[in-house]
Amino acid sequence: MAAYLQWRRFVFFDRETVKEPPGPDGAGGKPFALPPGIAVCDSGRGSLVFGDILHGGGGRRRRRALWPAWGSIWFLPRSLQLSSFQAYKLRVTHLYQLKQHSILVSVGEDEEGINPLVKVWNLEKRDGGNPLCTRIFPAIPGNKPTVVSCLTVHENLNFMAIGFADGSVVLTKGDITRDRHSKTQILHEGSYPVTGLAFRQSGKTTHLFVVTTENIQSYMLSVKDYPHLELDTHGCGLRCSSLSDPSQDLQFIVAGNDCVYLYQPDERGPCFAFEGQKLIVHWYRGYLIIVSKDRKTSPKSEFAGNEAQNSDKQVLNIYDLCNKFIAYSSIFDDIVDVLAEWGSLYVLTRDGKIHVLQEKDTQTKLEACKSMLFRKNLFEMAINLAKSHHLDSDGLSEIFRQYGDHLYNKGNHDGAIQQYIRTIGKLEPSYVIRKFLDAQRIHNLTAYLQTLHLQSLANADHTTLLLNCYTKLKDSSKLEEFIKTSESEVHFDVETAIKVLRQAGYYSHAVYLAEKHAHHEWYLKIQLEDIKNYQEALCYIGKLPFDQAESNMKRYGKILMHHVPNETTELLKILCTDYQPSGDNEGPGMLEGKKANSEEFIPVFANNSRELKAFLEHMTEVQADSPQGVYDTLLELRLQNWAHEQDEQIKEKLHNEALTLLKSGRFKTVFDKALVLCQMHNFKDGVLYLYEQGKLFQQIMHYHMQNEQYKKVIEVCELYGDQEACLWEQALGYFARKEEDCKEYIAAVLKHIESKNLMPPLLVVQTLAHNSTATLSVIKDYLVNKLQKQSRQIEQDEQRIQKYREETTRIRQEIEELKASPKIFQKTKCSICTSALELPSVHFLCGHSFHQHCFESYSESDSECPTCMPENRKVMDMIRAQEQKRDLHDQFQHQLKCSNDGFSVVADYFGRGVFNKLTLITDLPSGKAATTIEAGLQRELLIHAKRST
Repeated sequence: MAAYLQWRRFVFFDRETVKEPPGPDGAGGKPFALPPGIAVCDSGRGSLVFGDILHGGGGRRRRRALWPAWGSIWFLPRSLQLSSFQAYKLRVTHLYQLKQHSILVSVGEDEEGINPLVKVWNLEKRDGGNPLCTRIFPAIPGNKPTVVSCLTVHENLNFMAIGFADGSVVLTKGDITRDRHSKTQILHEGSYPVTGLAFRQSGKTTHLFVVTTENIQSYMLSVKDYPHLELDTHGCGLRCSSLSDPSQDLQFIVAGNDCVYLYQPDERGPCFAFEGQKLIVHWYRGYLIIVSKDRKTSPKSEFAGNEAQNSDKQVLNIYDLCNKFIAYSSIFDDIVDVLAEWGSLYVLTRDGKIHVLQEKDTQTKLEACKSMLFRKNLFEMAINLAKSHHLDSDGLSEIFRQYGDHLYNKGNHDGAIQQYIRTIGKLEPSYVIRKFLDAQRIHNLTAYLQTLHLQSLANADHTTLLLNCYTKLKDSSKLEEFIKTSESEVHFDVETAIKVLRQAGYYSHAVYLAEKHAHHEWYLKIQLEDIKNYQEALCYIGKLPFDQAESNMKRYGKILMHHVPNETTELLKILCTDYQPSGDNEGPGMLEGKKANSEEFIPVFANNSRELKAFLEHMTEVQADSPQGVYDTLLELRLQNWAHEQDEQIKEKLHNEALTLLKSGRFKTVFDKALVLCQMHNFKDGVLYLYEQGKLFQQIMHYHMQNEQYKKVIEVCELYGDQEACLWEQALGYFARKEEDCKEYIAAVLKHIESKNLMPPLLVVQTLAHNSTATLSVIKDYLVNKLQKQSRQIEQDEQRIQKYREETTRIRQEIEELKASPKIFQKTKCSICTSALELPSVHFLCGHSFHQHCFESYSESDSECPTCMPENRKVMDMIRAQEQKRDLHDQFQHQLKCSNDGFSVVADYFGRGVFNKLTLITDLPSGKAATTIEAGLQRELLIHAKRST
């Protein structure tokens, strides 16, 4: 129980008297006056609603002269244009205006006696200018005449309850606007007058609160038989109960003379000690409005005590129950009622005046009370006030900051940090952090930083500071709790946390964070550089996706190879063949494996030649299309091992392996590189194999010459001499320079030179002249054979010359005959179609004859024989070539003499192909006879060509 005398008082409302609107002449400003005799009122749907009550005597006569008839209902809109209509003939005793519907329910009397009538008005429909009355029914419980004491209607229009002075309550269920669709029954009977009714709707559950002068009961209307519960054994007077809004959980408020009680449908709630005789109770926007007597008087009865019969002063208090302060308090003269409409409170007094209470805006209220609350250090009340008035977060944050500063200055650091925590998101964190950097306040700083991270407002510096706080405090449990949050709840920069933990020596925590949040680089760096757990790091790489596994093996492969060579080699084999992360649950056929470039990992094996060899051999076996660098490195590695091996058996094996690799055909594109490797390691068989593959026959022979392997030299000439004839000449020169007895080898070479006619005899003699051991007997047979052969050739040439001379004489005779004698054409068949000749026909001096139509079809020229034309053209081309060649020779000699750069002239003619040898017939051995034969042949062809014309 709280005493209101201890509550702070504020002035959150401005009081004014409602004045008449200005007239046509601009006059106005007088207080607005209501008709006299107003007894009941309500508000809603944009109007204040009033009802009058009949007073006897002359007052009635005076009133009828000035105002409409008795029993009228008045409407006062915001424009203050008062209107009315007569609802009853005598008086209006109760009004209830629904807030969500344009429905007005009234209780009044049309005749003398106790005979109250209930009328339901539809304000949106008109009947002769007045609101349409949709329903009328008597308000008597049973047949007992009694006075209506209170009235309430549910906003869903399905319930209406009427309370009576005899203690009974009548409930109307159904559509209250129609007689047919509703049912009326007596819900409650008692011995004490009913002073208040209120419907409470919570979800689909409907309750009805019934309060009398002596008790309070709750009825559940959503259940059949309407079960009820007595909530308390004391009640209140008329108009001293109300229903709160959802801010107070729709509690039923009952105001006694000593206390104000709040009730739930099934229990009593809190109470407040507001003393004084209560006359009116209302609820407005979270405020409790109570009108009470200014001084205590003794009413005639509890039931009638609320009807003021004198002009005593009355106090209107507006209470904020949540924040426990009085928002407004003022004294009025004889209040009729307090209405809420248009966002303001309207206080009606007996003298007909209307006073408006306008609530101040939130900022004005806070400014008005802040200085007082802060001065008296009532920060909690200021905070509650700001929250209840929905102050924005910036305003609340400023209050929290000032409260925190106040507690900090008092030395209450724990309380201060709690207030500073409430400013997170608005107040700059550095403002708070600077205050708590002292080592003795590190616990408070830790709490603040934790909350900062939970709200995802921390930066990297805040994370660093928080982790340093944990490490300073040695609080491993808090540290683990901080870093082991689920991934969706991470409120800090993970990389920063890893760095700080690593620097502080918390390697296991740093590794946990790195692994959990997939910071692979940090995980491997800590495992390899700090923890030295190489095996675990290698396993971790094997679980990574291909791209990351590849990059990390390139980065850390050397250090892993140094410490765990076998395992590292195995992982590299997998990575370069058909890699799949070891953590994948899918079968091998589910994912297509990726392959790394094995050549890029060769540097990883520095100083690990054994593992490198195993890796390279594995790659060449399982992946025949491995990069060329793999084969090059493997060849070099095998050659090194072969060169340094001392055991003959092992060396032979290594020799075969290297030679096999060379013969695999993988070194065609890198021939020079493989040759250099074999020469560097003096791998003879490899060098010779590569020479042979590269058709470097002279190099093969020179190699054997350098090693003085005479038989090998002869073998090379025999094997490759047909492809490169100069090998025999070089072999002869080689043996000629030898001072040793090489007659056997010289004889073999000379024999081949003679058979192939590779060298002139004079050159052979000059070559062998340099050998002091070579006697004439060595070349005797060669010279004899050569001279005999030339003698035979001379005889053949002389015979051919004689033949050509005879032929030339014969041709000349034929030419003379053609010139002096007629030519008789005796051909009987066409030389093209071989059919019998028929006129017209064409004859040539060469002896060929043709049908004219065959000649025209096949001949390219009218003056040439189609049969002889191909041969004649060859001869003419040969003649033209010789003439052109003679001209080119003269031109070439002239340019060569005149040019300053003779080499460029020669190069130009070489480029044009002038010096290319054009072979027209099979080359004969050089000599005079050959020249004579060639000249004779040309003459013969020329004679044939002329004869054809």
